[in-house]
Amino acid sequence: MRILYVEDHEELRETIGMLMEGEGRSVVLCESAEQGLAQDSKDPFDMVVTDVSLPGLSGTEFAHQLLAKNPARWVVLCSGYELGTHAQAWGPNVRTLLKPFEVEQLDALLQEVELALASGRNSVG
Repeated sequence: MRILYVEDHEELRETIGMLMEGEGRSVVLCESAEQGLAQDSKDPFDMVVTDVSLPGLSGTEFAHQLLAKNPARWVVLCSGYELGTHAQAWGPNVRTLLKPFEVEQLDALLQEVELALASGRNSVG
């Protein structure tokens, strides 16, 4: 599973990026949504995890652009404030993580996506 992680805070980006790595997972780190769009346009990722508050293009706007191309994309929005069910209405595979989140919460999401991809549901295309 290929994962794109967008986070402008360098220390957090490096730490969470390492936590997401694992067998069968590759993680690409970006510090801005603009970098993320450039990376994703080359070869779409299976899962995109993004901070909501980013300089320049926001994480929510980034998610909207990704979902406009493929509404079934796996997108996880990380935020320090509760997004409620609003973001989940954007697509069937949009999830939210409230910061600070537990490693177990992140791992559960990664496993959910891995299972869905393994069963052939909602692959990137």
